[in-house]
Amino acid sequence: MVISMVTHVPVMLQEAIEYLNVKPDGTYVDMTLGGGSHSEAIAKLLKNGRLFSIDQDEFAIEQASLRLGDYSNVTILKGNFSEVGSLLHSQSVSGVDGFLFDLGVSSFQFDLPERGFSYQQDNYLDMRMDQSNIIDAYKIVNEYPESELSKIFFRYGEEPFSRQIARKIVEARVNRPIRTTFEFVDIIKSALPAKILRKKGHPAKQAFQALRIAVNDELGVLEAALEAAIKLLNPGGRIVTITFHSLEDRICKQIFRNYSTIDLPKGLPILETEKPILKLVNKHVVLPSEAEILANNRAHSAKLRAVEKTL
Repeated sequence: MVISMVTHVPVMLQEAIEYLNVKPDGTYVDMTLGGGSHSEAIAKLLKNGRLFSIDQDEFAIEQASLRLGDYSNVTILKGNFSEVGSLLHSQSVSGVDGFLFDLGVSSFQFDLPERGFSYQQDNYLDMRMDQSNIIDAYKIVNEYPESELSKIFFRYGEEPFSRQIARKIVEARVNRPIRTTFEFVDIIKSALPAKILRKKGHPAKQAFQALRIAVNDELGVLEAALEAAIKLLNPGGRIVTITFHSLEDRICKQIFRNYSTIDLPKGLPILETEKPILKLVNKHVVLPSEAEILANNRAHSAKLRAVEKTL
């Protein structure tokens, strides 16, 4: 395979590094290596410290390895970030000073037609972040029952016409398999009323997001990864998350809230020794600057949250 550098523009790079509060001798984990921009920014701040960067996408690892090859303090680990405990155990690491989650899909996954993530380019319905997974978008679209498809589009895409889209899919695949992204787009369009098709924005956006999330079990692995990161985090260490849609942000917000508050019945005295495991570094979500949004449209939906471990 010929490897060529693919442009990836990181979102909220400076804010992420600032909130991570990198210590030169600390141990850090970039849970979503992607193009390697965040990893490189962290590595530059380390002296005796170490950085472990995780990704399940072989292409991302190849691209980032080119960028990070000169940093001897960076170790790239292939795997799903929900497996962070076992991945770090293999490196004899039991405590971490900071985790960075840059969620969503990397630019090159959208931009490479053969990955099948984009409704703007025609190719095989794939959407797998880990190419070794047996479940891809083609399998879900062509084999899942109508009720399950409808549930996926509604839950993961918040698609109001989820039932109609699911019904059209089942009707279409009776004749022949739905193989490509554009075939899927055409079916989505056929299920939507004219007034929705006339609205600004691509009509397939929500359904594509939902299908991608289902293929990669993105919400399930995010919950598992956050729980694992909290356990591995050293006192004073931080977790920084950058999310790109409400479902991801809701999970981060809820888990951080659960660990940063003590839920006691009203009127019950609280002992001074009782402290929550986490504290919120930023009580309000941090948004990208107007300048960044103008320069990089993919930043418009980004939200940053940060927490610090107290115990």
